Amino acid sequence: MVEREVILSPEGLKKLEQELETLKSVKRREIAQRIKQARELGGIDENSEYENAKNEQAFIEGRILTLERILRNARLMDEMDLDPDRACIGSRVRVRDLATGAELEYSIVGATEADPATNRISHLSPVAQAILGQKAGSVVQVNVPAGVLRYEILDIKH
Repeated sequence: MVEREVILSPEGLKKLEQELETLKSVKRREIAQRIKQARELGGIDENSEYENAKNEQAFIEGRILTLERILRNARLMDEMDLDPDRACIGSRVRVRDLATGAELEYSIVGATEADPATNRISHLSPVAQAILGQKAGSVVQVNVPAGVLRYEILDIKH
């Protein structure tokens, strides 16, 4: 399987490294203790506590593998390579919806850091794809299932 490069901000890298360390040093120990305690309750055949602990252990180990893969393929955004006038990964971009007049602000981040609920959008999203490489004052079109959105880029911060 070909592994894709993962683009991360310095904050995103630190967050993932901290999560990995917590899973390895704290959560593994906690779940091992829960499994041990569940075994002491009796046989493992119909022991729901044991089964729950084993399922959680599998989830933790899967997450550890995922984080290790992400970090192995991570590329840190290099702010020295950025054009200060153009939107890029790591930019905070304020736009105006030309149809409604509403102003929105997005942070464009790597896919693993995306969180639409906090307006952190993936660089692979349609909105980010339309904005990337553009300057303040540009008007961009975003193809969405409901049609086409038109945004004017008001401001770009790095």
